[in-house]
Amino acid sequence: MDHKPVEGFSKLTKQGKIDWLVSEYLEGNEEYQNILKQYWNENADLQKLHEEFSENTISNFYMPYGIAPNFLIDGKLFALPMAVEESSVVAAASKAAKFWIDKGGFKTTIINNEKLGHTHFIFNVESHKLQHFFNFNLKKKLYEATEAITANMRNRGGGILDIKLVDKTSEMPNYYQLKASFDTVDSMGANFINSCLEQFGKTLKQEVATSEDFTQEEKSSLQVVMNILSNFTPDCLVRAEVSCKIEDLKDDSGISNEEFARKFKQAVTIAEIEPFRATTHNKGVMNGVDAVVIATGNDFRATEACAHAYAARDGQYRSLTHCTIDNGIFRFWIDLPISVGVVGGLTNLHPLVKFSLALLGKPSAQGLMSILAVSGLAQNFGALRSLVTTGIQKGHMKMHLLNILNQMGATEAEKQHFVTYFKDKTVSHHEVIHEFNRLRAQ
Repeated sequence: MDHKPVEGFSKLTKQGKIDWLVSEYLEGNEEYQNILKQYWNENADLQKLHEEFSENTISNFYMPYGIAPNFLIDGKLFALPMAVEESSVVAAASKAAKFWIDKGGFKTTIINNEKLGHTHFIFNVESHKLQHFFNFNLKKKLYEATEAITANMRNRGGGILDIKLVDKTSEMPNYYQLKASFDTVDSMGANFINSCLEQFGKTLKQEVATSEDFTQEEKSSLQVVMNILSNFTPDCLVRAEVSCKIEDLKDDSGISNEEFARKFKQAVTIAEIEPFRATTHNKGVMNGVDAVVIATGNDFRATEACAHAYAARDGQYRSLTHCTIDNGIFRFWIDLPISVGVVGGLTNLHPLVKFSLALLGKPSAQGLMSILAVSGLAQNFGALRSLVTTGIQKGHMKMHLLNILNQMGATEAEKQHFVTYFKDKTVSHHEVIHEFNRLRAQ
């Protein structure tokens, strides 16, 4: 099909956008109009609110919003909201929470909460001369120039923690950074950090232009390339862990406690040394993390990018979780770098996000960091528990069964038949189809 580019798409009404899409790309099929409209909220104000979250919106995209109960975290009981479309994620997290609830639950520690941003610039100047200029002039000016921007954040206990000059000329000619660390308290802080960094860029230009430390040729070589926060926040770190005596590590799969602990630790070690396994292993961790991140209105793309960069911080991609067995004690933990907020952005706008945060007891940003790390650890525990005992497919496919039956147009009575049929069998796509055809043929 040949399509024509469109001018002024963003200026069309919502209906105008839909009409154009259906006409240009969907052969005028009115069924697609109906699909989009059935997901509009009947409350016009609520629908308008959702449409203004992003650009060129024509409908809402629904995801299941589920609850994983029985999470004992630092002595408090939580029910975690999880927005996720993948079968077995909520079930696995819930099962892991129940497993650990009578063993002391999950313990968390905030290791640090610094966030980072950089002004990237090119400057053809001797590094020692620039370092002297930074130490005795620029650093102070950067703080002064951002005082108005940081005032409210400083009143809440946050602000700019430090500013450093980083020499990267060995990796790229004349490349330097102003590297700043921030405490954004309960906000994710992206807009705050970027506003500070953009002022850094302006102040850098102004101070260099009026300085007597540099020649005119050196001054003209300055280029501020960009001012932007980093989503890699290795110093915004939380630890979540579980531990118990091996004799208390009872599993219902039939294997001994000792064998379960040994195989579990082997599985984690494999993910620590084998990138192919580590990738899937960490994807499972992020199943748990992202589901709660989305439910609480935070940025799951930033969460993903940071976690995977951290997993590869020594040059090889490795597991985010770790396991030890010492003196009869089984210990399983995660160190997760994660930057989230509980104020600003969607947290004050999206009704379900408000619900999620209320459900979690209106946590601080650090409290939410702890909850997210626990969710990831629980999901990973559930997946590894299945892998080293019954296998992943038994539980996953049982959760996936309804998806298969819905695709086949099964009635409620037929769905109930299949739940009973697979009560003591492992679900497979082939077996579902075979039994479905047999049932329909009767």
